[in-house]
Amino acid sequence: MGKVIYGMHTSIDGYIEDSGGGFGFLTPAEDVHQAANDQIRRASALLFGRRLYEMMEEPWTQQLGKEGAPAVEREFAELYKETPRYVFSDTLQSVPEGVTLVRREDAVPTVTRLKQEVDGNLEIGGPELAASMVDLIDEFWVYAFPVMIGGGKPFLPVGKELPLRLVEHRSFASGTMFLRYVRA
Repeated sequence: MGKVIYGMHTSIDGYIEDSGGGFGFLTPAEDVHQAANDQIRRASALLFGRRLYEMMEEPWTQQLGKEGAPAVEREFAELYKETPRYVFSDTLQSVPEGVTLVRREDAVPTVTRLKQEVDGNLEIGGPELAASMVDLIDEFWVYAFPVMIGGGKPFLPVGKELPLRLVEHRSFASGTMFLRYVRA
């Protein structure tokens, strides 16, 4: 059975974007990027909301083999392109080969089915998508960057309390903290 994991990079005060929609404060140092490579290497599928998909797809599929890119980024691009990707959207009309387009109304049934059919991690990206299926999420992974931004888009816009238990933590030389939680 698969495990659904929601993970994002955040400021230490819990935001994935600043109030202007920017996320430049979340540029990972090489050690954090390598951890992301290790994470995607264990992923059986990547599950994206439309906005995160659009942010990730073009840079990482075109980064593949790009001359001059750091080795850690080239490795991530190769792993990204090899991993099955699902995008949940009602506005996209088509996606490239290797990506499955799913209507938002079918998100919960699709992820429920994948969770039963897949052995491995199903990695959700995007706070609205994660909030829409929060009851299916097994683990929450936070990469907390050493910056406070005071407002913006929160890690998970859920209007209810979610008791969690910390099961792993790691600090990086760059000051970023990795926190892995399961439901309490």
